[in-house]
Amino acid sequence: MKHILFVCTGNTCRSPMAEGLLRKLASERGIQVDVRSAGVAATTGMPISRHAEAVLRDHNVEGPPHSTLLSSNLVSWADLILTLTRSHKQHVMQVFPDSIHKTYTLKEYVENDEQVLNDLQELDSLFATLEMKRALGQEILASERERAIEIRQRIPSFDISDPFGGSRDDYNIAAAEIRTALDRLLDKLD
Repeated sequence: MKHILFVCTGNTCRSPMAEGLLRKLASERGIQVDVRSAGVAATTGMPISRHAEAVLRDHNVEGPPHSTLLSSNLVSWADLILTLTRSHKQHVMQVFPDSIHKTYTLKEYVENDEQVLNDLQELDSLFATLEMKRALGQEILASERERAIEIRQRIPSFDISDPFGGSRDDYNIAAAEIRTALDRLLDKLD
């Protein structure tokens, strides 16, 4: 059984919707997964957003009742960490460098365009090199910065829109984005 962890900011909107929806969709397809979610800036025990809860209820899905702060225990538990934005991914990799090999944005993990995948791999490698140089106080070359910018400009956005503070429609749009990616994820896991 694969352990999948979804990560967003506060663990009150996107990642709880992803957790609940994946649990239901996987069960309907007979795919065994253990799913959890957490936030990089969550306050453990906060209730999930009322709109997120309503969206899950509309899909006959039970989501997590409250938020959880991302921890080393959750990172260790997970076989696969799927973040909802690139900045969440970078945060996870900075704070938990041993997780680099299993951390992706949800949309990039289900991407199948070979050129995009190669660009992502190069960007992640470059990001790790730049972080190491920064940590060691080494100079970052202008050519390294320019290469990172060049690659970022070619890569499509892999961020799931953030509905926090928005209308119910904003939550429905985010849930639809998540569901589309989850269908592709399950195809990949099957």
